[in-house]
Amino acid sequence: MSTSTVAKAQAPKPARGRRRISLPVLLLLIAGLLVLVSAVRLVTDANGITSTGQMSTALRLAVPIGLAGLGGLWAERAGVVNIGLEGMMILGTWFGAWAGFQWGPWTGVAFGIIGGALGGLLHAIVTVTFNVNHIVSGVAINILALGATRYLSTFAFEGEEGGTSKQSPPVDSLGTFDIPGLSDWLQTLNGKHWFLVSDLAGLVGGLFTDLSPLTVVAVLLVPVTWWVLWRTSFGLRLRSCGENPVAAESLGVNVYKYKYLAVVISGGFAGLGGAFLSLVASNIYLEGQTGGRGYIGLAAMIFGNWMPGGLALGAGLFGYTDSLKLRGGGTNVHALLLLLALLLIIGAAWFVWKKRYVHAAVTTLIGVLVFLWYTTTNEVPNQVVTATPYVVTLLVLALSAQRLRMPKADGMPYRRGQGK
Repeated sequence: MSTSTVAKAQAPKPARGRRRISLPVLLLLIAGLLVLVSAVRLVTDANGITSTGQMSTALRLAVPIGLAGLGGLWAERAGVVNIGLEGMMILGTWFGAWAGFQWGPWTGVAFGIIGGALGGLLHAIVTVTFNVNHIVSGVAINILALGATRYLSTFAFEGEEGGTSKQSPPVDSLGTFDIPGLSDWLQTLNGKHWFLVSDLAGLVGGLFTDLSPLTVVAVLLVPVTWWVLWRTSFGLRLRSCGENPVAAESLGVNVYKYKYLAVVISGGFAGLGGAFLSLVASNIYLEGQTGGRGYIGLAAMIFGNWMPGGLALGAGLFGYTDSLKLRGGGTNVHALLLLLALLLIIGAAWFVWKKRYVHAAVTTLIGVLVFLWYTTTNEVPNQVVTATPYVVTLLVLALSAQRLRMPKADGMPYRRGQGK
């Protein structure tokens, strides 16, 4: 008998899953952030960072980003990467303004959705039926939409009063409204500049002041999307196409049909976001007015981990930073440097607690540099204010990248019957 010992193979340890943040913890973190923001406002005397007007503007700027993000969510939950959101938004802006100029703003909303959905249909044909790379198809749609709208504008808008090859004539407004009584009371409370109370009043007041009907519709689409995708059999089948299309097909799901529906709906959401820009934000179509919001919407979706609630938070963050350049940008962004420095120091303390000392040292150094920037200046240049939304986009994606979980089959090629 051999005297050699046979080492027993050890069973691999199960990988520890990432713990999701529970709702109470999330609410506690949000409350802590509000306290910190209120303290920074008192120290810097930058009352504009939590004013009702600032929050109302942030909401208006967040809506098209959020709608583009919802479009990306629908497509990617079905397994199709939609880089073409920007082009679909461009189609929504043009068709919305064109139809709105002729038949009224609500008709423009409908045509904006149709324009974006047409872009989504084209993306679905190219990626689902012909199996073209999703990134290549999306970029091509973005370029095609830009050229097509320029070409169409020369026929539709040139010769009309106020119209050129790059812009439409003015479109009638959808109008705005306040919540009677509540809006005025919250604005008054916000004007008291009390610690935390006034900041909460400004945050909530922005949700009830100077609202467009289309803003209300857009906000309601977030819970509607969650309910459809996570609480209906239709949503379960659609999401199964993005996780494991071969298994879904084996259970009788028509994967092609659900991918087509998801991408067309995705384009419709992006088109609605574009229509919002040309009918609510400016009442005119202007070439280039999307300003990369389709890409930022995609970033908001990734930040939200392919979930509607996280997407809404991401869109709100990007909308808020975008609003800074419209309302006291230099002063407000300068005040937020102090907030950023404090958050970095708190982050460094968390790294120390986790015994990640290199990360703690780097974070502390950056926090000190930001604090020195704040103490040695009175306001930031306009160029920094303009770049703030895009810098925030990159920072948020970099910091949240380790906790992301995309659909398993997102962007992967699929052919009917490939599992046989």
